[in-house]
Amino acid sequence: MASSVTPLSATDAGFGDLDAKTAASLLAVAGDIALVMDSAGVIRDVALSGAESQFDGATQWIGRPWIETVTPDSRAKIDTLLKEALSSGVSKRRQVNNLLIDGIDVPMSYTALRMGRDGGLIAVGRDMRHVSALQQRLVEAQQAMERDYWRLRHVETRYRLLFQIASDAILVIDATTLKVLDANSAAGQVWGDTPDRLIGRTFPFGADAAGTHLLEELTATARSAGRAGDVLVTIAPGGRSYHASASCFRQESATLLLVRLAAADVGPSVSAAADSPLRVIDLIERSPDGFVVTDLEGRVLTANRAFLDITELASEEQLRGTLFSTYIGRPGADFPVFTTMLKKNGAVRLMATSARGSHGHQSEVEVSAVWAPESEEPCIGFTVRDIGRRLAATPQGARDLTRAVEELTTLVGRVSLRDLVRDTVDLVERHFIEAALELTNDNRTSAAEVLGVSRQSLYVKLRRHRLVAPGSGEEPPVS
Repeated sequence: MASSVTPLSATDAGFGDLDAKTAASLLAVAGDIALVMDSAGVIRDVALSGAESQFDGATQWIGRPWIETVTPDSRAKIDTLLKEALSSGVSKRRQVNNLLIDGIDVPMSYTALRMGRDGGLIAVGRDMRHVSALQQRLVEAQQAMERDYWRLRHVETRYRLLFQIASDAILVIDATTLKVLDANSAAGQVWGDTPDRLIGRTFPFGADAAGTHLLEELTATARSAGRAGDVLVTIAPGGRSYHASASCFRQESATLLLVRLAAADVGPSVSAAADSPLRVIDLIERSPDGFVVTDLEGRVLTANRAFLDITELASEEQLRGTLFSTYIGRPGADFPVFTTMLKKNGAVRLMATSARGSHGHQSEVEVSAVWAPESEEPCIGFTVRDIGRRLAATPQGARDLTRAVEELTTLVGRVSLRDLVRDTVDLVERHFIEAALELTNDNRTSAAEVLGVSRQSLYVKLRRHRLVAPGSGEEPPVS
């Protein structure tokens, strides 16, 4: 026996002999939720597809106007959906934000249809939370890439400016071939040529036999030891004497040498001052990363503008003389760690900790440090990089768990180890249960399978961690 289906038309949308509730159940399969309404837009029934936990409290919408179940900014769209469905039979798809019982906004995409000639309506909705989350991640990734791009552009601009205005001659040389890759204006003056014509030449050049030998030893020492001290050489055509030094560094999997020549008549004291930490701070005053110099006790000597932004202070005078540990790390705990690692390794690289502003703002940072304990003015230099944006890309639950464990750590010495371990285990267990519920869209059965426990055990843990509202009636099935 052949069955007939009444098609939807521009003037009369219908589902043959099906009643509105049955039609709504069928339409819910195509979406996530279907609302049965009268011609005034009052919800008479709700049909759900899949886990009901995705729309907790949706059945409580029955008897309320559809327009009252959405956020205020979406009500105009609901009014348009109703008018289009009543006039043409089928509305266009529009995205609105539903309000659940717990106050959470849920982005939904709805299409409204008129049922038969009595003016009844059915709205079929799709949950757009996963699409919204993907869009948000895409926007965050694009913004992060844009910020990183401009930060690199600014750093490159500062590097080029400092490179060109430096009074000392500077050459960047390939450590393997000894070919000059870059040269500043001062280098062109030393060799009596334009910087562009120095690029590509094999170093050393322009010196007498003794000077050439010294420069060859200088570059060889820099390649093996990473740095080579001053040697006195004479460079033609001016015949002037220069103090030459070299250092080795890595860039894009290539080993490069930075060779600097300072005029010998300037004097070694001025030349040394150019390498002092205070001189370096002056050169990187506009760096996007914080830079601060302290004495060996941790009292701040000087800092750049980026570090002042981290500490929320207006001027360097407010910062000078205060303890570095007041703003970075745990007071009285992290600075001894820095000094211990400096004594052992000579440098600290990318140590993760936290920063505190004078007005209460906190952020996650990475700190690198190097010290000069034998210099005329012993000091420690710290580079502080804000990594809050990078951590923002990690799951919120992981950050909350890390923060909670850090808070428990502060109880060491005040609470017994047994109590600390018990509280930590409970905290971790609660975190993983919440993660499993989020992964399964709050489906208890699937969450129990993900965690590898029985459903009864999961409900016991949910009640113990107060993840089930008292009196909600959610009980484990009787086996």
